[in-house]
Parts: sequence; structure tokens; C-alpha cells
Amino acid sequence: MLEFAYTARNIAGENVEGTITAQSKRDAVRALAEQSLYPLQVEDSRPAAPTWLPKKRVSVGQITITLAQLSDLLDSGVPLLRSLDVLVEQTTNAELAQILADIRNRVADGTSLDVAMAAHSTVFSELTISMVRAGLEGAFLEDSLKRTAEFLEQQQELKARVVGAMIYPVILAVAGFTVTVVLLVFFVPKFEQLFARLEQQGGLPTATVWLLWISDVLGSPYGLVVASVIVIAGLVAWRQLHSERGRLLADTWKLRLPVAGRIFLGFALSRFCRILGTLLRNGVPLLKALDISSDSTGNKVLAKAIHASAENISSGETLARPLAQCGIIPRPIMAMISVAEESNRLEDVLINIADGIDRQLNRQLDLMVRMVEPAMLLVMASVILFVLMALLLPVFEMSATIG
Repeated sequence: MLEFAYTARNIAGENVEGTITAQSKRDAVRALAEQSLYPLQVEDSRPAAPTWLPKKRVSVGQITITLAQLSDLLDSGVPLLRSLDVLVEQTTNAELAQILADIRNRVADGTSLDVAMAAHSTVFSELTISMVRAGLEGAFLEDSLKRTAEFLEQQQELKARVVGAMIYPVILAVAGFTVTVVLLVFFVPKFEQLFARLEQQGGLPTATVWLLWISDVLGSPYGLVVASVIVIAGLVAWRQLHSERGRLLADTWKLRLPVAGRIFLGFALSRFCRILGTLLRNGVPLLKALDISSDSTGNKVLAKAIHASAENISSGETLARPLAQCGIIPRPIMAMISVAEESNRLEDVLINIADGIDRQLNRQLDLMVRMVEPAMLLVMASVILFVLMALLLPVFEMSATIG
């Protein structure tokens, strides 16, 4: 039960204020009307959290558990509003409890579940919202919530495996960067007088000149200016990447990367095929299923191509031909889709395609992770070797001259 503060007008035309307890804002308005009060303003009376306090982050793992629990409750016959009440009561994350309570109130006021979740797009991903929308339209909400939770759990396991494998290379990179900066800022300047005399005698090697220039920039006030410019440029770029145009540009460049581009495309195709197959298997019409699955691919370029293909399908084309014209989906996958359409097994083949892509992506990611560590060692060794050689080359030349 929630407590609402209200301002209402009674039969005598006077404004009255007070508080009322109800399940939702709609119930509060109805209760006031039963008391012959015309509500002018009804607001949640709970004190807002101070804006200076940091909000507790809602992790993907907590969202996964919440979706799985909601699926189990609905599958057991518990009504949606009661299920949301149970989730609000049992969650240990205050931020998530507040979000679920807001979703419950919106649903009680007549808003659909997917729209209520979309109001918290920073917590619920496009995939989750799209799957909930499909489940509501196809009357398989319990199954869509369960499949979404399983997919999020698979993503978390994959992310945890990659992060675990990247810990050592990241430590190497941080250590190498720190050592290099310390050498350039504190160690190289001690040789400036020696290098100045050697330069008067016959010049310095190019590597030593570049090393001294980098050391001077990092050790001078200009180094702070350069660092500030880099930080500001990074923040501006990060903000632009969250815009619609920035996301489209970033997704375009991601697909063009030499090795990682195929992995990014594989992830997007896997999500598209799995969700489209699931929607078709549950009776969702093809055009509607394409609209939902395109929004959950996680890649704006592929989503745009799918939307363009859907326009051709609505004019009588099959799925395979307009998808092939976009030039993004590999030919083997298009051949399997084309054959599946002819045999009326499209939904089963799409899920099989997603399973095959996932297996291939797991092998590619394992290979990439194994290659990162030696590549990082090679980069670190090259940088430190450059610094040492730039310091020692003038000494070697001076020794040769004296000899």
C-alpha cells in the first residue's frame, strides 16, 4: 500500500488537503470520489531521496533474477499486479524496489507492462522491453520473460569469462603504461645535459630526439593541457555515442573492424535470429516479429536494414530476398533462411542458426582472449625497448667515436 497526498474540492466548493492510502494513484482518485471529493492533485507522499546521494546501481544479474521470478509467478497463476507487489516486497535493492513500484503503479493506471518498463530504459534493455512487448501481444508473456532471463544470464556468463581472461592483460597494460610514464617524466630528464653535449658534438639519433620531445611535453605544463584536451574530447565523444546519430556511426565502424567486426555482427545476428524464431514459433505475424526483433539486435545498422527489408516484405516479397539485398547478413545464413521459407520451417531454422552462431562466437572469443596476452606483452616490450634504445644509442655512438 502507498500513501498519497491530495488536494481536493468538497461539495461546498472548499479545498481540502490530506493523505490517503491506496494501491495506486488510480485507486486513490477512486477512493476520493467515493468520499464526494473532487481531486485536484494527487501525488506520492513518500519523501524523495536527496539528489546528492549516489543511487545504488541495479546490476544485470538482479534484473535477470527479477524477470525469472516474475515469469514463475505468472506461470503459477498469480495476477500481474500481485506478482509485481511480491517482487517489490522481496527485493533487497532499494533502487530496484522503487523502479518496480513505479512500474506496478503505471500498470495499475492502465499502462502496458512494456511501456512501463520503457520508462526506465537505463535499467531495462531494448531486448527486454521488446521481448515483453512480444509476449504481451502474442499471449506468451511468461515464456518471453523466461527466455529473456536465460539470454541475459548467458550474456553475463560470457562477459564474466571475457573479463576474467582480460584481468592479467589489463594488469600488464597498466603496469607497462605506468613504467613508461615514470621513465619519461622522471628518468629521461636526468640525461638531458649529457644529450645536450652530444648534440653539440655531432647530433642525436632520431629516436632519442623523439624521446626527449615526448618527455618535455609530459613534464611541462603543456602535458596537463594535452591530458585535459584528451579527457574533454573523450567525454564529448562518449556523449555523442549516446545519441541516435552517434550510435549509428559507432555501429557502422564496429562492423568494419578487422577481426572484432565479425564478432559484433555475429552477436547482433544471433539475437535477431533467436528472437525472430521465438516470436514466429509463438504465432506472432512476420511483419510484427520483424519490427520487434530488429529493435533488439543491439546494432543500429542491422536494425535499419531489417526495417527496410520489412517494407519490401509487406509488398509481397519473401524474407530471404530483401534481407540478402542489405549485404550485411552472410550468404550461408541467407541460404538457410531461403530454404527454411520454402519448407515452412523458418522458426526452427532461425533458432538453429542462432545456436550455431553462438558456438562459433564462443570459439572466436576464446581465440581472441588467448591472443590478447601475448599481443600486450609484445606492445609493452616494444615500448620499453624503444625507450631504452633511445637512451643507449647516443652512449653507444659516443663510445664508438672515442674508440
